[in-house]
Amino acid sequence: MSDPVSPFKGKTGLQRVLNAAGYSWAGLSAAFRHEDAFRQEVYLALLLIPLALVLGDTGIERALMVGAVLGVLIVELLNSAVEAAVDRISLEHHQLIKRAKDMGSAAVMIALVNVAVVWGLVLLG
Repeated sequence: MSDPVSPFKGKTGLQRVLNAAGYSWAGLSAAFRHEDAFRQEVYLALLLIPLALVLGDTGIERALMVGAVLGVLIVELLNSAVEAAVDRISLEHHQLIKRAKDMGSAAVMIALVNVAVVWGLVLLG
């Protein structure tokens, strides 16, 4: 028995890269348009990333500070994706749905704590 193959698979080479870039841009646009938390974190990143480039003394310090901020955006995108998928399945209250959403929220919180820890260690350490 062969593995089921998505009809959306099949593009290769440069066309695949271009398609992937388009899907990524669509995802970023959708998150910015529909997710208040993502939008707020983007604004925060627009402030913090240039600040990291100024405040970091070495390339490693700047990379750690910028990476921590970008990590928040990554985790928020994944959290929003989980929430959208779960909401597509059901809007009913269910303990497993609540657990999935709470875990996604916890991941975002840990990413934000990571920003504070990294920035604190770099700037005060």
